[in-house]
Amino acid sequence: MNHLTWVRGTIREHPAVTDASLAAFVFVAAVVIQPLGDAGAVGDRVTGLGLLRFPDSAYAVLICGALAVRRRRPGMVLAVTSVGMAVFIVLGGYRSALLLAPTIAAYTLATEGPRRSAVWTTVLAAAGIGAAGQLFGESCWQGQAAGVPLMWMGLGAAIGDAVRSGRAFVGAIQDRADRAERTREAEAARRVMEERLRIARELHDVLAHHIALIHVQAGVVAQVLDTAPEQARESAGHIRRASRAALAEMRTTVGLLRREDVPVSMEPAPGLDRLPALLAEVEAAGVPVVRRDTGRRRELPAAVELTAYRVVQEALTNVGKHARGASAVVRIGYERDAVRVEVGNTRAGPSGSVGAPGAGSGHGLIGMRERALALGGTFTAGPCAAGGYRVRVVLPTPAPDPVVSGASRECSAVGGVG
Repeated sequence: MNHLTWVRGTIREHPAVTDASLAAFVFVAAVVIQPLGDAGAVGDRVTGLGLLRFPDSAYAVLICGALAVRRRRPGMVLAVTSVGMAVFIVLGGYRSALLLAPTIAAYTLATEGPRRSAVWTTVLAAAGIGAAGQLFGESCWQGQAAGVPLMWMGLGAAIGDAVRSGRAFVGAIQDRADRAERTREAEAARRVMEERLRIARELHDVLAHHIALIHVQAGVVAQVLDTAPEQARESAGHIRRASRAALAEMRTTVGLLRREDVPVSMEPAPGLDRLPALLAEVEAAGVPVVRRDTGRRRELPAAVELTAYRVVQEALTNVGKHARGASAVVRIGYERDAVRVEVGNTRAGPSGSVGAPGAGSGHGLIGMRERALALGGTFTAGPCAAGGYRVRVVLPTPAPDPVVSGASRECSAVGGVG
């Protein structure tokens, strides 16, 4: 098996050497081997050394030499070998091994050239050689023997076509395998990108909130450090707790990325049950927050709980960063097949400043939109007519049990923030 593989590799790597060797083999078979083995058929066409005389040897050189370029010019090689063989027969040639040359040329044309053209060219070439033998050749080329060229060249063309089909089949399989591999690589790259975006979104939602609180409290410390030490100390405590929470969140996320054997039972993702603690943090940072729920509270899917929590968290973070001095309202509306989350803020106070459009990176709004769309929900955000800003998300949820459907119908839509 190793030797066969080596031979195939050598033939593929050195086609010119292979073709020249094949031409030399046919020449030796016709000029040396056949005259020595079939002297009766050759007659007086050989020299004293048993080799073909001129001009038969010249025809052999022409016919066999054309095989050296059979891959580059298969049609021309078939024409040259066929015409040379016909001339050899007309001039009284015997049934020579030179017939191998047009047979090999027909094989090559069938493997390299267009299929329809190869068939017709081979048939015409073989018919020409057979006609030359029937009309002008010796008796060994007449009668039923006139069909010998067609038989041999047809066999060569058939083998060539089979090889061509086999190569096409193997090529198709390889192409499908390559496409499958590229598809797998593209799918893997897509999953990696999705995971990177998910991690970036999660880190942004977590860290941006805590860092915004730290920024606000640090500003308070700088303002009241000399005049109100107790308030400065309280703000420093908020900074310490916010930084500790940020480090814990980041350590957890980075740890999950580094470990491959993450246990299944982990701390549950934050949900709406953690809103009281979140609102307390925001109020401690100087942003008054009011929460208003409508509808009957029910258990929601974990993904919906997490998305609702992150939307509230990011929206309140933006209020603290871009609307200092404003108050915020958080509305959670439980409907029959959806939950509405709305966070709005009033116009910034006299001492505050509203962030200009594009002042931030925009990653927060993009992250909220991506989270909502990933669950089949809707996301809207924009300024209110009376001033301020509003973020609204509607997340679809499974319909509640029919027993509590009557209570669900009493749910009302979340109103706007004045």
